[in-house]
Amino acid sequence: MMKTLAIEPLTRAAFRPFGDVIELDGAKQIPINLGTTIRFHDLCKVDVTDEGGRTLVNLFRGQPRVLPFEVKMMERHPLGSQAFIPLDERPYLVVVAPAGELDESKIRAFVTRGWQGVNYAKGVWHHPLIALGKVSDFIVVDRGGDGLNLNEQDLRESLWLTQEALR
Repeated sequence: MMKTLAIEPLTRAAFRPFGDVIELDGAKQIPINLGTTIRFHDLCKVDVTDEGGRTLVNLFRGQPRVLPFEVKMMERHPLGSQAFIPLDERPYLVVVAPAGELDESKIRAFVTRGWQGVNYAKGVWHHPLIALGKVSDFIVVDRGGDGLNLNEQDLRESLWLTQEALR
């Protein structure tokens, strides 16, 4: 029998233990450029300076995953945060667990409203990108520099993300 993982809507409150939700709702708005542009200010905390790290801005192109999808490993970045900002409005899935030793009983799954981004706090366990539907592009802000900034760990028992869990 498959062990399924409930998929929750992504909200700031629910995601707070894992980092930031990057969205415009509630953001500080500053008019700039002679009033022709609105700046949505300070949307997440970029935390990448441990051990001389520097900020990287990347584009990730994620291949779509099909449900049911088997979650059998998690990863974390112990030296810096990692932000994913979607370039379209297609929902994607986010699977996370608190920083520290990986506690499989605390793994949670979220579905975005498409335009929401996430910023994984330093050390938070997460599954690699789970795009849905079609190839999806994301701007990713994370850490570059020396030091080991990736740990991967296989799960003792796979978890499944299913279409039924999205309802």
